[in-house]
Amino acid sequence: MKVIGAGFPRTGTTSMKAALEQLGFGPCHHMFEVIQHPEQVRKWRQVIENEGSVDWGWAMEGYQSSVDWPSAYYWRELMAAFPDAKVLLTVRDPHRWYASVRDTIFTFAREGARAEAAGLAQVNPIGPVLGRLWAGTFGEEMGEEMPAEDHAVAVFERHVATVRETVPADRLLVHEARDGWEPLCDFLGVPEPDSGYPHLNDGDTMRRMAERARSGDLPAGLTLEDMRKPGT
Repeated sequence: MKVIGAGFPRTGTTSMKAALEQLGFGPCHHMFEVIQHPEQVRKWRQVIENEGSVDWGWAMEGYQSSVDWPSAYYWRELMAAFPDAKVLLTVRDPHRWYASVRDTIFTFAREGARAEAAGLAQVNPIGPVLGRLWAGTFGEEMGEEMPAEDHAVAVFERHVATVRETVPADRLLVHEARDGWEPLCDFLGVPEPDSGYPHLNDGDTMRRMAERARSGDLPAGLTLEDMRKPGT
């Protein structure tokens, strides 16, 4: 592992995944990998069940970098396991972040649970993974209501402060998607690409991905870039 993402979901992590892979730090682990590959679901359920004795080399095998849940939830453990890896903290305005999580991750999970209960969708295999990370982050189970905004924003801001205080300055980059290539490439010591910084994973794309995952129609090899194409 060369790069460890410590930022919460919905902080530009999918764009960062694409950016890291374009810069030669791929494959990059992301929740999309868990959604797409059954073996990843099994692996991360084992990680959660054995938190105190995880072989992180095994958990991250095949990946040079990571962003988003589930890996970002274990940023401290990954830092210790890979002491030469750099750390990326993706951030955004906390209130915009809250609205984004409410309208995507939370809404899709709630809709999926309702569909499962009604027998209208397959059981979501990543439900236990997402549920554990959600409860561990917000201090409450994922239910019918999103955590109150002031509580969730406080959790977000406390996380950002903790990462800043914990990671040595020369090992950490705090990055917003609008910052683009320059600070990221300077931090990683690589040249800037000629193409623009990627901007992926809008809400409509996430909804289509969640619906296809619930129906079992998310074939291997399908990327988020593919999902953005009409008719995919």
